[in-house]
Amino acid sequence: MYEFVSGPLFWVSVVIFVAGFVFRTVRLFQLTERKQVVLCPVTIPKDKPASSVSADEVKFEKIARFQNSVFGRHPVMVMATALFHFCLFAAPLLLMAHNLLIRRSFGIGLPSLPDGLVDFMTLIVLGGGLFFLVRRLAIPKVAAISCFDDFGVLFLTIMPYLTGFLAYHQLFDPKTLATLHAFTGDVMLIALPFTKVGHMVFFFFFRLTMGGEYGLGREKRVWSA
Repeated sequence: MYEFVSGPLFWVSVVIFVAGFVFRTVRLFQLTERKQVVLCPVTIPKDKPASSVSADEVKFEKIARFQNSVFGRHPVMVMATALFHFCLFAAPLLLMAHNLLIRRSFGIGLPSLPDGLVDFMTLIVLGGGLFFLVRRLAIPKVAAISCFDDFGVLFLTIMPYLTGFLAYHQLFDPKTLATLHAFTGDVMLIALPFTKVGHMVFFFFFRLTMGGEYGLGREKRVWSA
């Protein structure tokens, strides 16, 4: 069973992931259009000529944008989320055992981190998963908009790391856990382009290009009419 989930099923999941990612990216550009950027739309009157906008007004506008952004409103949440997602990506990509498999399949590989450091990063991911679960259950305004899919996505995201952590430390049955680790990793790859798990991939598209409360960029694109 392990040979199947780490071999043929893995390649199927990679093909579906790449094809799904390309399809979703093309669709996002088809469903959006470029937006005319206004230099200072919040604090500077719309009818004020751009040539009369002073440097102080531009500076004040940038400060106002930052204060109204997710960074200004929820700095702790942003830092915790950033650390969680960094470890989420870096741990599997820079694990020596994974890189050996990549080199065996493609002849190339990424640099590897010490196993102990990756183990610690995995604990951060597991702790982050528990944090987000408690947050969804304990904070009323988050619980009110949470549904079964949200908990399913969290479960799907955490399972490859939990099974990998248990298998690495040879807890319970290592062979069964290794099979579950490979299987849940394959399922996660397949689900990435088509479910809410994909926010890890499409985060930068939305935050850096789309207008909205949590936009981080110049809001260059908007949904097409």
